[in-house]
Amino acid sequence: MHDGEKIVGKDLKVMIIDDSKTIRRTAETLLAKAGCQVVTATDGFDSLAKIAESEPDIIFVDIMMPRLDGYQTCALIKNNSAFKKIPVIMLSSKDGLFDRARGRIAGSDYYLTKPFSRDELFGTIREHCPDYALAV
Repeated sequence: MHDGEKIVGKDLKVMIIDDSKTIRRTAETLLAKAGCQVVTATDGFDSLAKIAESEPDIIFVDIMMPRLDGYQTCALIKNNSAFKKIPVIMLSSKDGLFDRARGRIAGSDYYLTKPFSRDELFGTIREHCPDYALAV
């Protein structure tokens, strides 16, 4: 991705659910520069009301969070008929086969290992939200 590329069309709404302020801020900065609307949540409980309120187009959720972990959060999203079509991308600092399999069982659409690059973030969005083209 080159500087100046933007996701065009209607505003893409991206939700980042992570208890790490650094991850939330980094993703929010990258996405906002690309013209996305960004909603953040600190954990699964915090995210549920925000999902209903903001209706994001794609959700990135950390696996390891207090109270409600990423697997539980993903399962709650995917078991709700209003939200089950939203792509859910699991975020983890571990690149393990077990975590990927468990994420699939919970209903996740993809798995991204932290720290992720800008290209990985946007590549994932391009793959799961093809209606949002990147302008060069």
